[in-house]
Amino acid sequence: MARVTRQKRHIEQTIANFRFLFDAETLHSEVSKSDKRTGIATIYRFLKNMVAEGKLHAYQCNRQTIYSASTVSHCHFTCENCKEVRHIQLKKLDFLQSEIKGGICHFQIDVTGICEKCKKETK
Repeated sequence: MARVTRQKRHIEQTIANFRFLFDAETLHSEVSKSDKRTGIATIYRFLKNMVAEGKLHAYQCNRQTIYSASTVSHCHFTCENCKEVRHIQLKKLDFLQSEIKGGICHFQIDVTGICEKCKKETK
């Protein structure tokens, strides 16, 4: 079992203050406001361990790893034509819950298609 240090408690408290998704650099910036000695490598190790322990969830967004302590989903729509990426919210999971016998904690879905603007331009 890993030792709980003052530095780890401080990082955990900082994460608890985030309301939404965050990345390692944002966490490092916030932690550094009150503890300049915490390096970015420490932040990355801490995040890796928290994900491995199931205390944080990791998602990929724009080729970057982002994290959340909540069970929020993370979904994107990417237009094949203009390459615009939009975050989307899925309100219902009926289509997934019927396929998964256990329970869903969190998920990431990437959907590709043609956006409304590009579809209108091709007509």
